[in-house]
Amino acid sequence: MVSIQGGHLTVKKSVLATFIPFTMLVALLSLSALPARSSPKRSGRAARVQTGLDVLEAQKFSPLRGKHIGLITNHTGVDSQGRSNLDLLTHASGLQLVALFSPEHGLAGRNNEKISSSKDPSTGLPVYSLYGESLRPTDEMLKGIDALVFDIQDAGVRFYTYTVTMAYCMEEAAKRKIAFFILDRPNPLGGEILEGPMLDPDKTNFVAYFPLPVRYGLTIGELAQFFNAENHIGADLHVITMRNWHRNYFFESTGMKWIPPSPALRTVKGSILYPGIEILQSPGVSVGRGTQAPFEEFGAPWLNGDEVAAALNERHIPGVHFAAQPFIPISGPYSGQRCGGVAIRITDRFAVRSMRMGLEIAAILHKLYPQQFNIAKLLELTGNSDTVQQMQSGVAPEQIVASWSASLTAFDQVRRKYFLYK
Repeated sequence: MVSIQGGHLTVKKSVLATFIPFTMLVALLSLSALPARSSPKRSGRAARVQTGLDVLEAQKFSPLRGKHIGLITNHTGVDSQGRSNLDLLTHASGLQLVALFSPEHGLAGRNNEKISSSKDPSTGLPVYSLYGESLRPTDEMLKGIDALVFDIQDAGVRFYTYTVTMAYCMEEAAKRKIAFFILDRPNPLGGEILEGPMLDPDKTNFVAYFPLPVRYGLTIGELAQFFNAENHIGADLHVITMRNWHRNYFFESTGMKWIPPSPALRTVKGSILYPGIEILQSPGVSVGRGTQAPFEEFGAPWLNGDEVAAALNERHIPGVHFAAQPFIPISGPYSGQRCGGVAIRITDRFAVRSMRMGLEIAAILHKLYPQQFNIAKLLELTGNSDTVQQMQSGVAPEQIVASWSASLTAFDQVRRKYFLYK
């Protein structure tokens, strides 16, 4: 007989010889040597997460009944059966879809440049780009609309522009007394871990809407509630909450199919490394755009991958291991050039702190290549002057991370007011 007691596997000796082949016994006993740990549900027994769109369907779209709707979405707005929110709302009774709005990368999520407004070929509805001539919906775009519905998969990172588009749309809806609905979706990085420095209040822009840490640990619906109250937007906000999502869930725990929310964010692994790797591009490093593994490798023509990987592994950065791996990107920085590169292997996703990792990489590149790596440009995405000044002064990355503690604790106390899930 096999049972689990106190987190350890036990086997009744009286039945070993009769019922369990020797090879199986060895495998079972080896499991008992593994350390017990608290982790998200990952077995088939865990209930699949139902997104806000799934829940809205189950409600037969009743919260939207009688409304003229503008849908803010992209290719990630699908239900558990893979059906698009556009198709579902087009065929739902008792409501009228009036217009579509697309964020950065467009409705299909494929573009990397500014996008013009257009028409949807299947419905004939206007598709207003919020990443073109205007970053906000205008009076003309909102004409005849009395409810905006936002349904986009986010990355859980402060400088990912979809959250800023959401906030700008909330502001415009509040000015015009238009109801705003969020169809909630999982934060792929979970809802427990906070990372990175807080944004300096004077550095808000399209990649930095409001003072948050880089990794803020809220779903898009929770973040909308946070913005609405803490930035005094005053929107008529309604969040259609998920079912079966828990704060300790990484995306793999949801049972959902990963749909890359933007062209370079292709994998769940890449999403875990993204916050700390992306900050390195402005100072002069390729972060893997234009390769098969964006955000899972970095490099430059002037970089020695063996030297950098060895230096990073000596730092014993939790949850990751580094290996030299040259590459030639076909787009993005250093397109067509052979780059000395470093691949990042995740050894324990629960232990990964990508912002600490990003600072460790930056410190080593600044030390080895001070002329090529412009450390001052870390400010563009970290958004925190003190952090960059410490980096320039040679303060150890772990000390810089420790300096964030008080502000992260204060932020954590505020964000908890907006939790929708345990």
